[in-house]
Amino acid sequence: MANVVDVANKEAKGTDKKFTVVFVLGGPGSGKGTQCAKIVQHFGYTHLSAGDLLREEIKSGSENGTMIQNMIKEGKLVPSEVTVKLLQRAMNESGNDKFLIDGFPRNEENRVAFES
Repeated sequence: MANVVDVANKEAKGTDKKFTVVFVLGGPGSGKGTQCAKIVQHFGYTHLSAGDLLREEIKSGSENGTMIQNMIKEGKLVPSEVTVKLLQRAMNESGNDKFLIDGFPRNEENRVAFES
C-alpha cells in the first residue's frame, strides 16, 4: 500500500511533483512554532498543524468534523486515518511540495498510518 506522500504525489496529476515532509516534534513551549516560522520564511515550506486541521474540520460542520468533535469531547484520540486524510488534503490543496507537519505523529500508530 502506498504511503501518504506517494498518494499525494499521484494526486498532483500531470506533474512531476514530489513532496518533502519534515515532522516537527517537541514538547509544549519547546519552540516548534518559532522554528517552523523561520523555516517557512527562509526555505518556502508550508507549515501544517494537525491540531489546526482538526479544528478547521470541526468548524466546517461536516459529518467528519462532528465525529472529531465528539471524540475530543469524550477524551478519545481521533483515529490516525482521519488525521492522515486531513493532512493529505491540505498537502494537495497547498500548491507547495515542501511541508512541515507539526503535532503529528504523536505515537507509533500515527507514524505507521502515515506511511501506509
